[in-house]
Amino acid sequence: MSKTDAIEIRIRGKNVYVPSAEICRHTVIVTGGWLKTARLHDEELVEGQIVPNPAAFLDELKRQKIGADLLTFAQKPPMTTPLHPYYFEWDNWAAIPIVTFKDWWEGRLPQETRKNVRRAAKRGVIVKTVPFDDALVRGIKRIYDETPIRQGRRFWHYGKNLEAVRHENGTYLDRSEFIGAYIEDELIGFIKFIYTDDAAILIQILTMNAHHDKRPMNALLAHAVDVCEQRKVSFLVYGQYVYGAKQDSSLTEFKRRNGFEEIKFPRYYIPLSLKGKAALGLRMHRGMQNLLPVRVSKFLRKGRSELWRYLGRSRGKVTQEAGES
Repeated sequence: MSKTDAIEIRIRGKNVYVPSAEICRHTVIVTGGWLKTARLHDEELVEGQIVPNPAAFLDELKRQKIGADLLTFAQKPPMTTPLHPYYFEWDNWAAIPIVTFKDWWEGRLPQETRKNVRRAAKRGVIVKTVPFDDALVRGIKRIYDETPIRQGRRFWHYGKNLEAVRHENGTYLDRSEFIGAYIEDELIGFIKFIYTDDAAILIQILTMNAHHDKRPMNALLAHAVDVCEQRKVSFLVYGQYVYGAKQDSSLTEFKRRNGFEEIKFPRYYIPLSLKGKAALGLRMHRGMQNLLPVRVSKFLRKGRSELWRYLGRSRGKVTQEAGES
């Protein structure tokens, strides 16, 4: 039996310690308040199928007794047909299937997005693959510290010290790629993605609001697609295409305009306690916010965004909404 321990993770930008255990050579963490959910640590970065033998995994998890009410794990693409006899819901990726750069450029992008990539070059944006070194870390910190409010909410990375920025961006370096967007020698945007099997998982993409008119985000994504083609990667993945009930978010629209599409795959939920079984039966396993009507959720999100915009203006930090054409 492996040792049950604690591991540091980030939740909403804060570093917290959560229970963890080694199960079938994978690190499993337990998160949540009233409902404790077990999942693989950094699940999206696990290579190979996440839980190829659920029965053996469940047996070991129960022997460890780490206090979870529910286990969840995904069945990653390209294997999207459900393989296991457990309750599942459809999860999704926002992904660009990589065939060739030309296929993406001519077949997936609207004319306006292609114009924005060209506009970036005309306005002096230089995009290139860069090493993870002190200069990049300092540049990332400058981008983080540009504004405390992004996308209508408090920006988690604002004000972090240099060592925290280095530590948080220095994970999985043996599988990572960094792309920087520059105006002369100034870093105005960057991408980090991590190679996992035949996919490149985009961990972070961020640009300076002061250079929004130069469309560096579009230029960064174009270079990322080019790099993925050279690396013979099958997918460039940028989080989810649809988040919960947010079917028409600005982020989803931004991804669509940049050639991302929705790829669905099963996510399994297995109760480990009576509480977990009850929560799953009542469909409360994904949080109370997912039980609210879509109209109510949109109203609350809009109210939150307006509050953060007001706070940003009151601090003299008026920001652009993330999401370029």
